[in-house]
Amino acid sequence: MPGILFYSLYDDAEAWRAQFALNFPDWSFHGWPDVEEPDVIEVALVWKPPRGALKASRNLRLIINLGAGVDAILSDPELPEGVPIVRLNDPGMAAMMMQYVLFCVLNYHRNFPEFAQAQKQRRWHYIHPRPARHTHIGLLGLGMLGGFVAMELSRQGFTVSGWARTPKQIDGIATLHGARPPSEWLRTLDVLVVLLPLTPQTRGLVDRTVLQALPRGAKLVSVGRGAVVTEADLIDALRDGQIGAATVDTCEQEPLPTEHPFWAMENVILTPHLASVAVPESCMAQIVRDIEAVRAGQRPAHVVDPAAGY
Repeated sequence: MPGILFYSLYDDAEAWRAQFALNFPDWSFHGWPDVEEPDVIEVALVWKPPRGALKASRNLRLIINLGAGVDAILSDPELPEGVPIVRLNDPGMAAMMMQYVLFCVLNYHRNFPEFAQAQKQRRWHYIHPRPARHTHIGLLGLGMLGGFVAMELSRQGFTVSGWARTPKQIDGIATLHGARPPSEWLRTLDVLVVLLPLTPQTRGLVDRTVLQALPRGAKLVSVGRGAVVTEADLIDALRDGQIGAATVDTCEQEPLPTEHPFWAMENVILTPHLASVAVPESCMAQIVRDIEAVRAGQRPAHVVDPAAGY
């Protein structure tokens, strides 16, 4: 009987077990490290597995990453060679990310932080609303999630553009590409949304140079990988007002240490890496196709390029 290896400290193992029981009733489901016979494992469904967690599965044929970022898997020195790693191209994940980013953008566009502060002071504080088209949203990262977010923000009436390291084409969205986001583009933005994967090229990309290129008081939404943003530079920019406010869902170190400055900063909204998660019901169609493809000797969809890091 072939087996599934599951590992995640955040996802609901029983929900995934139920989905696999429906779609692969003849397969066994094992939560790491409780695997008595590792040779039965053909598929690993994991999010940030411990180093070496996959090495004992000698018959492993497919690794499915329960999220967008694969850096935790690729950094494992004991990762089995030649086993394809796939990312979930899940409409449920994309919708969840879109909802999170849209909330953040609307929160800043409609001045809710200012109103919350005025309420604490019992002060009636009128700020005249402005049309969405007057707020320019820039996205760093235009992959599956970034592209979906960009299109929805545009549909809501915002002025939207985006940058990626490689050329991208999205209907109705102005796009740029290159080694670094250009300063002349950054200085036009009201809100910068970071949705980049973590690679050697993107680590620390959002640094003092990028933050200082934004208009003074610009807002930042960080929902990609935490280490893409140089946190020390962001903290300095938040303290001196160069960045007016930030919503941070992903951090360099998670869980965030209790002594970290973000906890006490009034212009930071902090959430514990949950902007978007894999939804078992909507993911299973792709997972079934990928497993069937691998077992038939074919290439599954959305295979990660280890050299590129995504």
